[in-house]
Amino acid sequence: MTLTTEQLTLEAWSKGEQVFLWPGDQLGGGFVASELPVGWPDAQLRNIVQPYVRVFRPDNPNGRNLLVIPGGAYTFISVANEGLDVARSMTAKGYTVFVLVHRLPGEGWDQRSEVALQDARRALVLIGEMATTLGTDPSQVHVIGFSAGGHLAASLATRRVDRGDGPVLRSLGLIYPVISHEKQIGHALSTQSLLGDTPSADMIALHSPAEHVSPDTPPGFFVHALDDVDVPSENSLLMVRAMHAAGRPIALHLFEAGGHGFGLGDPHLPVRQWLAFYCEWLDRSDTRPKSAT
Repeated sequence: MTLTTEQLTLEAWSKGEQVFLWPGDQLGGGFVASELPVGWPDAQLRNIVQPYVRVFRPDNPNGRNLLVIPGGAYTFISVANEGLDVARSMTAKGYTVFVLVHRLPGEGWDQRSEVALQDARRALVLIGEMATTLGTDPSQVHVIGFSAGGHLAASLATRRVDRGDGPVLRSLGLIYPVISHEKQIGHALSTQSLLGDTPSADMIALHSPAEHVSPDTPPGFFVHALDDVDVPSENSLLMVRAMHAAGRPIALHLFEAGGHGFGLGDPHLPVRQWLAFYCEWLDRSDTRPKSAT
């Protein structure tokens, strides 16, 4: 029997080691499963009862850890183009990759606006705890996020609570990220899914990563297509301006065409080059922790 492309994707996805983030009694309550529409793609995950990471190991490890956060407007997790494809490419370059499948705010959870960030923080803790077993360097932890996953990655990098959040991030990669919640700039579905129908001004400010950039925010790498009508490039520019004002290192790549949700990018367009630029940037950047003085 010949497998479909989606079946092959799910088979490859299942080969990554699944590591659950929390014991069941620490998840909190309120989860409500929803019936999926007919024909809903299996690679767009919903009804996340137990959040987890899929761990993909390289054949020739370089010691670096990469936390990948796929997008999906906080309503699903797009594990094919923004998860598995990225994991394949980055393990080929020596990275140990952790793809995050976090709780979805709109699925009934208590503290809806915080559950995804709680899961991302917990994933960092696990990466640190697993470093010895995996043979990776716990001081070399990088995060990359796509679309709403970019919003979560930016929140993870700018809203640290204490050292209990896990290893310090050495870099932040944001690929067509949602940053703003303003009309005409942000992404309405992502905002509604995360914050509900009538969020307060304080809630919006808390969940606006550009307002929380500090001198401790890790160096940032940004990619956006100028023809992205779903999440305008102004989102990346907002974050870039905030990081520049804070004196943080940044690399920004704007492409004429690519649209939204392109993952690794159309091989026939220049946007396909972004991953090579990203890997070169990681290699050039001095992301090692500074020696104590």
